[in-house]
Amino acid sequence: MLIHFAIDNGWRRDDSTLRIKKFAKGEFHTWTEEELAQYERKWPVGTTERLAYALLLYTGQRRSDVVGMSWGDVRDGTICVVPLKTKRITRKKLWIPIHPALAKVLETCDQDGDTILQTAFAKPFTGNGFGNFMADKIARAGLPERCVTHGLRKAAARRLAEAGCIANEIAAITGHATLQEVSRYTKAAEQRKLAVAAMRRLSIHNPNTDSQTDFQGLGLLPKSLNISRRLEYGWWSRGESNP
Repeated sequence: MLIHFAIDNGWRRDDSTLRIKKFAKGEFHTWTEEELAQYERKWPVGTTERLAYALLLYTGQRRSDVVGMSWGDVRDGTICVVPLKTKRITRKKLWIPIHPALAKVLETCDQDGDTILQTAFAKPFTGNGFGNFMADKIARAGLPERCVTHGLRKAAARRLAEAGCIANEIAAITGHATLQEVSRYTKAAEQRKLAVAAMRRLSIHNPNTDSQTDFQGLGLLPKSLNISRRLEYGWWSRGESNP
């Protein structure tokens, strides 16, 4: 801004910032189902590693909120959370139903301490300490560097989107303040599954049965098609490539 002001006022002739590249904007990677399964194979139910993972994935909360969860927050089949990010502003409480997979993990835990998650010394984790703990366990599971703790929160949002949840429903779990934030987290919803669902709906609701658009509702004549795998996905091939 200052350099442009100087040029506009005749104080400089050149722009020394012209070729400076902007910092690349990145986003946290959303864990895939394969990566989730790989972590689970390494750390079975009954380990602290699996407990930490389950709390992150099945509540959709940030690590700073997961480390503060206490057994007193578990009641009537839910976990009560007041996200630290908005605690000072709204003090909004989230009542998150306990997923059956998380319930299975919680059943194996001792409830002696104040917090659900505890270190090897029976002390609560700090936010940074928990981050280091998870980074080590993720690496020991053989997962790539792109898999970080925050990616489990994004995986939770992705799964909710793939299950057909609308943005408001997802925000009710994750605690996002705006729907724009939710859409940023759910971009990794698998395109193939959504496309298959859309095509099935088109096939079911197509009312035209007499015109050229009868075949699969896409205006393609049967005589021009070499049909394959149309039963499972409603998808076909034309020659050697999909239309």
